[in-house]
Amino acid sequence: MKHLFTIVFLSLGVTISKAQQTIVSSLKYEELEKRIQQESDKFLVLNFWSTTCAPCVKELSYFIEVNNKNKNNPKFKMILVSLDRLVDKEKVIKFIKSKNLTAEVILLDDIKRMNTWIPRFEKDWDGNIPVTLFYKNGEKVFFNDGEMNQTELENTINKNLF
Repeated sequence: MKHLFTIVFLSLGVTISKAQQTIVSSLKYEELEKRIQQESDKFLVLNFWSTTCAPCVKELSYFIEVNNKNKNNPKFKMILVSLDRLVDKEKVIKFIKSKNLTAEVILLDDIKRMNTWIPRFEKDWDGNIPVTLFYKNGEKVFFNDGEMNQTELENTINKNLF
């Protein structure tokens, strides 16, 4: 019985650790661009957000719900790109845990060059967040400037994923 309890406890710990990310990679724009190309066999949802942005935080629950619905689909990938400062990385990790974010989170550590990389993602992006980009076969298929509700997010994915 003692061993059964230990096995159940360890299994639960592994399940929880898979659900929540405890390490956040920090990338420069060029590295993120490579990641997008590496995921070219998937429908990629790339959401730019920050822990200090109220509309971003509000919509994250929709993104996580949609990610959870699609996470077992090998043709789907969601990446949440935090624009928080690198010095706030621990704050981002705590936020991930408190909000139970199950999608991959990366920290884009390239604030000083925003005027360079923002137009490379989308010429119509004025720099405000939240912003969501959708890629299929490595090519951008949709740009959403501003907050998305769950229906809009699901409709965009369903229209392009299948």
